[in-house]
Amino acid sequence: MQILLCALLGYFFGNINPAFIMAKFKGFDIRERGSGNAGASNTVITIGKKAGLLVAVFDILKAVAASLIAVYLFPEIKFAKILSGSCCILGHIFPVLMRFHGGKGLASLGGTILAFNPWIFLLLLLFEIVLGFSLDYVCVVPVTGSVIFTLIYALLTGDPWGTLILSCVSVIILFKHIQNFKRIQNGTEAHISFLWKKEQEIARIKKNTND
Repeated sequence: MQILLCALLGYFFGNINPAFIMAKFKGFDIRERGSGNAGASNTVITIGKKAGLLVAVFDILKAVAASLIAVYLFPEIKFAKILSGSCCILGHIFPVLMRFHGGKGLASLGGTILAFNPWIFLLLLLFEIVLGFSLDYVCVVPVTGSVIFTLIYALLTGDPWGTLILSCVSVIILFKHIQNFKRIQNGTEAHISFLWKKEQEIARIKKNTND
């Protein structure tokens, strides 16, 4: 029962989606514009950089909160922090309050890592920034980040249950990004440089879409 409650706690936090709420105040459903996802990157595309930053910070902090509250409420569960954080990621990706169509979980993954160990979070953040900007695609960050963190967690803790949970999350994150990799293949995936080359990126994507 405690394991179930711990999982539901994280899932509930994951359902709180600032991108969706912010877009509703603007008069539209964020899932019907841009990339179609209710997350920070699509907030940047559809609303703006500042709004996207606020969404990212909120999504990180909600996973941190879910993880730390779970440890406090369920100290008997050794993997409570990872269970609640992972369920927060799943709640963000598949929110029941939004008919299971949310975001892709990058920021909430970051929050789960931050709650586990701030130093690992910083090191992974630096690595993923270099990787992301080198390849010029955001989608490589959550996929590689989830796999690397799962391996780090397994090596540091030797916890089979937490490792299994993180492995399942990694598979789901990979599955959610398959379309991104398909768009990379046909040249219609937005580059990170969209942040400062918006018009050029839009023109490039339209051209490749028409071709």
